[in-house]
Amino acid sequence: MSNDIHSQAIDTSNAWEGLRMSGREVTIAAYYFPNYHVDPRNEQWHGEGWTEWEVAKKASPRFEGHIQPRVPLHGYEDEADPVVMTKKVEMAARHGVDAFIFDWYWYSGRPYLERPLETAFMPVAADHDMKFAVMWANHHWTNIHPWKSGTPATELESGSVDGAQFRAATDYLLERYFHHPAYLRLDGRPYLSIYDLPTLIDGLGGIDATRAALDDLRSRAARAGHGDVHLNAIARDQPVLPQDGVALDEAVLVNRLGFDSVTSYVWVHHYPLPTLLTPYPDVLEQAEEGWEALAARFDQPYYPNVTVGWDPSPRTVQSDRYDPSLGYPHTNIISDCTPEHFGQALERVRKYVEETQAPLVTINAWNEWTEGTYLEPDTVYEFGHLEQIRRVFGTRL
Repeated sequence: MSNDIHSQAIDTSNAWEGLRMSGREVTIAAYYFPNYHVDPRNEQWHGEGWTEWEVAKKASPRFEGHIQPRVPLHGYEDEADPVVMTKKVEMAARHGVDAFIFDWYWYSGRPYLERPLETAFMPVAADHDMKFAVMWANHHWTNIHPWKSGTPATELESGSVDGAQFRAATDYLLERYFHHPAYLRLDGRPYLSIYDLPTLIDGLGGIDATRAALDDLRSRAARAGHGDVHLNAIARDQPVLPQDGVALDEAVLVNRLGFDSVTSYVWVHHYPLPTLLTPYPDVLEQAEEGWEALAARFDQPYYPNVTVGWDPSPRTVQSDRYDPSLGYPHTNIISDCTPEHFGQALERVRKYVEETQAPLVTINAWNEWTEGTYLEPDTVYEFGHLEQIRRVFGTRL
């Protein structure tokens, strides 16, 4: 019996009881990183036919106890193929993942890495009771695929946008995505998350100008028949990527910019990893305390995040000595990222959701293979992490 068949037999009859009794259901949304298909700009930078699978394939163990490479159970598939994406959607829905939040990029006046969403996901999502939303990943794009130590991180695209480009990017969102029947709405409002507030503010020319641009977005959305937009801000206590903007007083920014909620992208944005192999249970203890601390910091609701793991070593040149003092992608990693430990994190976040009535839990990630944090089945744990979501939260199917 395959793990996939076995997972369908797990008893979930009582999984939603506590949430239903409280009168609310929670949406389990996994971030989706769409860099596993051929994109013209990637080919320009890396060569014909390049995808980030090439980085994942070359990964190797760099120190004692290091588990690499991570090999996808279903092989190195083309996510822009509708047949492949349909399998992903079915797999996610069957195991209790309600939505993908796509990392979405806008560089040099046009989108980047949009094909998996537009040509593969959107045509099939509604037929499989699967939602989607966008996190505008408005950070600068640097050449870290892979990064050679001792060389500067080369900026390939700037994430900063001026007022005209902000309007063009958000018009694209309004016209292409918000009308779709599978677009994720909270309280009837389309959900739009923004990753890097400092970079947004820098490009638009200050806090007041940014607030005006966001207010104008709300007005355009209403005129287009979408209603008000639910604006979500990504919280970060410490930068990870070399291109991450400098942290400002996020609570003040979120208030002044008029955001409706806050969530996180990944645990390592908040919690340091003190040792080269930092055990997952240790990070979970920090994260569980962090949900309450983050909720107390902001006036807006905080939606908790659960992270599957962390290991960006595939994005380093494999012949380099691995040295976390160099910073990303040379970092300490989260070890012991077993399905059982992930299940414990889900149990704790479920308790938090039942107590706070948070309508959304974000998970990092569906497929961050080269950062070592993914729900997709691999050759070691197969469907183990997905089965934990089904066990703890059940499924609506």
